[in-house]
Amino acid sequence: MIDGLQIRRQVIAEIGKAVIGKEDIITKTLASILAGGHILFEDIPGVGKTTMAMAISKTLSLKYNRLQFTPDVMPSDVVGYSLYNKEKGVMEYKKGVIVCNLFLADEINRTSSKTQSALLEAMEEGKVTIEGKSIVLPSPFIVIATQNPTGSAGTTLLPDSQLDRFMVRLSMGYPSKKDEVIMLKNKSGGSDALTDIKKVLSGEDIVNLQKAITEIFVHDAVYEYIVEIVNATRNNDLIELGISPRGTVALINMAKAMAFLNGRNYVVPEDVQKVYLSVSAHRVILSSKAKISRTNVESVLRNIINHINITGV
Repeated sequence: MIDGLQIRRQVIAEIGKAVIGKEDIITKTLASILAGGHILFEDIPGVGKTTMAMAISKTLSLKYNRLQFTPDVMPSDVVGYSLYNKEKGVMEYKKGVIVCNLFLADEINRTSSKTQSALLEAMEEGKVTIEGKSIVLPSPFIVIATQNPTGSAGTTLLPDSQLDRFMVRLSMGYPSKKDEVIMLKNKSGGSDALTDIKKVLSGEDIVNLQKAITEIFVHDAVYEYIVEIVNATRNNDLIELGISPRGTVALINMAKAMAFLNGRNYVVPEDVQKVYLSVSAHRVILSSKAKISRTNVESVLRNIINHINITGV
C-alpha cells in the first residue's frame, strides 16, 4: 500500500517553506485534491491564499493558471472561444485560462454571475463547450477559488447551488505571533520561498491516488453515521437548508482521503469529524430563528455532530 502519511508529511514540508504554520489547511487542501474536489478559500486579502495555490502547483507538479476576476471578465476569458482561420477556412478553438491542471480563480465573487456560471459548469463537467463542441479539460483538473467575505466592496454573493460545487470551504486566517515572526524573517532575507519548493507528486501520481482512494474501506456503521449527521442538518429548526446529497458524497470522499493521509486503508469516525465543518458549513443556510439568536453556522453544526453517536465500529 502507498504510504499516504509519508506523502502528507512531504507535501506539508514543501508547502510549509512558503506557507508558514498552516498544516491543517494544507492537509485538507491535499485531501480535497485527492478526493477529486475543488476548494474555496474565503478570507480577507493578504493572508496567503494565492501563495498557497502556487505552492501546491509546484509541490504537485501541476500546470498552473491564474485569473483575477473583475466585473468585466467574460465567460470566453475563462473557457476560451472559437476564431475563424481565414487561411484554413475553419473555426479554431483558442484556449481559455481554464485549460490547465490547477486553476486559481482569484476573487471569484467580484465577477458577474454569467462568468461564475461558466467556471462552475467546467468544474462540474470537467469540460467546456464552445459552439456545440466539447473540449475535455486535462486530468487532474482542480479549481482553487478565493473570495472575500460577503459585504466587502464590489463582491457578488455566490448562489447556494454554485457554492455546493466546492468540496470544501477553507479559511487561512491570521498567522500566530510565532509564525508571523518566522514569515518576517524569511521575507527580510530577500529570497522567494516558492523557488525552494521541490516536487513531491506528479499529475499522473495524483490521478492514480484519486483512483486508489475510491477503494478505501468504509464500514456500514460509518455510512450510517454520515447519513445521520446529514439528516440532522435537514431536520433542525435552526437550519433552513441542510446538507445536499452532493454534500453527503463530498463528506465520505473527504473522509476517505483523510484516512489515506493518516496512513490507513479504512475510514474511522475521526476522519469524518475532521472534515465535517469544512465540507458542510458552506452548504447550510441558517433559519431566521438562528439569525435572531445570533447563532453562527459552525456552532449549530458542532452541536449536531456532538449529539450523534456511532455504534458498531
